[in-house]
Amino acid sequence: MAAPEDVVKNRWLGFLIWQSIAGASVYLPSMALLLRRPRSAALSLLSFLSFHLSLLLLCLSFFLLSSPRDHHFLSVDFRRRAHLILRILLFFLLSSVAGFLSVASVCVRSEIFHAPTLAEVALTGSAFGMVYALQYLLRKRWVLQFPIIQRPLFFSFKMGLSACLRRALMLSAQAVACSTVLVMFVPYEFRSEFRLWRFLNQLFNFYIRTSVASFCWELSHHLLQVVHTRRCSFAPPQGSAAAETNPSEILLETLEQSSPRSLVQYLAYLDLCAVSESNVEAWRRAAFLEESGETYRRVIAVCLRPLEQLASMITEGLEGYPKIETDLLNHQLNFPTYTHADSRLLEAFNDFQLYTWCARAAAANTACSHSEDRYGVAQLTGCNAAVVSTLLSCLLAIEACLGKKTSPQTAHLLGPGNIRWATMNMVRKNGVTSMRNKIKSGILNSKAYAMADVLRTSIYQIVSVFHADMQANAKTSVLDKNWIVGKPLYGSREVLMQKLNQFLEFCAN
Repeated sequence: MAAPEDVVKNRWLGFLIWQSIAGASVYLPSMALLLRRPRSAALSLLSFLSFHLSLLLLCLSFFLLSSPRDHHFLSVDFRRRAHLILRILLFFLLSSVAGFLSVASVCVRSEIFHAPTLAEVALTGSAFGMVYALQYLLRKRWVLQFPIIQRPLFFSFKMGLSACLRRALMLSAQAVACSTVLVMFVPYEFRSEFRLWRFLNQLFNFYIRTSVASFCWELSHHLLQVVHTRRCSFAPPQGSAAAETNPSEILLETLEQSSPRSLVQYLAYLDLCAVSESNVEAWRRAAFLEESGETYRRVIAVCLRPLEQLASMITEGLEGYPKIETDLLNHQLNFPTYTHADSRLLEAFNDFQLYTWCARAAAANTACSHSEDRYGVAQLTGCNAAVVSTLLSCLLAIEACLGKKTSPQTAHLLGPGNIRWATMNMVRKNGVTSMRNKIKSGILNSKAYAMADVLRTSIYQIVSVFHADMQANAKTSVLDKNWIVGKPLYGSREVLMQKLNQFLEFCAN
């Protein structure tokens, strides 16, 4: 494979090549069908080059904003916020210029469009680019969405063609409506003579031709997603000397040395999760459990580091909220003012996809170690206790964020099925109440609930494999010693033990 630092560079280069091919495949047949008589060779060449220049500017605008992680404007500091605003302004400028070039290349000097003036073409093209940029930002299409199922490149691209065509037609309709309103404000001497039938004919043809440009733009965005979210294998070729000696070194070096939250780091975590959960490359997962235990310790460490950061950020965010209901009510009266605690909680879930891969990879490796760990390195290195404790701590922190009570419950307050009986002193809570979370951002709640489900599934995966061992440890009162670390990230050892017992009884929800 290529060097890790060249992976993203090669993908951008491949995207540029495939974007040019896809754009030409749509542009040339469309222009041949739409033109009643052929243009001059010079004008045809100029239009073709103009269209590809617009795609190049569009690619540059994608490069400015595309990221594997979400960014909440309120959750970033002043310097990052200023940098983000600058990139957004450049994105709008590039999209506007690219829109003008795209519309000019498909509309200008065509007798069907009755030769609109340069002012009209510039205005309508710029409106098209601005409408696209506005939707691109509001719908957060700049976030790279990694598919749950990895398919071959051509099949993944083919699956999105119908959605691209549907979005292109809707975008063209919005751009036509917006440009029609804007043209009314153009001085009369810069507009064509108005005739109703001629105006409707121009409007229809403008919509058809703009749809061609819009479809190419949608194909470019879809191709960007497909190319950049494909799994990359960070491993030497099977059968090579490196594969026989240390096949995990490339992956671990990439995870440990790459820039935090960069695309190459995301791809490395995706590869780690795929290796840990599947049996397609069992030789790579077997290499994690080598005799010294150092490789397995590094694998678990890179999996738990982002989850530890998640628990820490949620804890910092929860500390900023009032804990008494009367103070909380006064705080709610100031809504929708966002505090530092709000921004910390929003920022905590920016890397939701990364946290998901880390939890799944850590749980899969722990579960597989029950049958594949010939040397017992998973238990001897303390990795099993670290994984279970980290997953439980993150789950408890997220449940506190959702308003659930996380303090230890005494035995006489728990009924059958661990049902907690109501008490009079439950007004005071150790965290954010559910009322507050119902008022808060729906984006935060949706990601918090989804992350909690991932963590519960990961813990159940471990518990189902080690259930007999954990039950035996519980009978001998060594469950906390073997599966809970001395100082958890969130909560106390008693709370983590109580939560782990709920998983052992398969009643945690």
